[in-house]
Amino acid sequence: MRPTTAAPFAALLALVLAAPAAGQGAGSGLEDAIKRLAPRIAGMATVDFGDDAGAYTNDGECDDRRFFGPGMATGLGWKEAGHDATDCRRLHDEGRVRLWIFEEARAATTCPAIDFGSDEGEYASDGECDDLRFEGMGMAAGLGTDNVGKDATDCQRLCGWGMIFLRDY
Repeated sequence: MRPTTAAPFAALLALVLAAPAAGQGAGSGLEDAIKRLAPRIAGMATVDFGDDAGAYTNDGECDDRRFFGPGMATGLGWKEAGHDATDCRRLHDEGRVRLWIFEEARAATTCPAIDFGSDEGEYASDGECDDLRFEGMGMAAGLGTDNVGKDATDCQRLCGWGMIFLRDY
């Protein structure tokens, strides 16, 4: 993967400059900030955005399912993954999308607290989760807003098994 943005490093620099001087609460400022943010900054600096060979490039929305956030398109499939670089890079640099990371999503998802909805969707109870709110192993190939909250049995089962987690965490 190649580095593609300096924005995360600017955020770290701001924290460094705002940290207390040595002997003035050292260990609670800069050191803690680096420990907390370093893994995320390292991951953000190495995002490979791919190319612009997708069907929906340069439309102002990120169509790459590997990301999540308010800058995302409402219909997602794996076909566009890695093929909307310009939109996704710009939205990523603006903080409107982030790379979806399995471990972070798992830590942030509490399956028993989620309202999974009903089984009124067109593809309910087919063994895969069709709800756009989730991501992971066991998800349908194409996702759209029509099935949000309408595939409860599949999504609840897969979440409970630790196979899917929330997209927006």
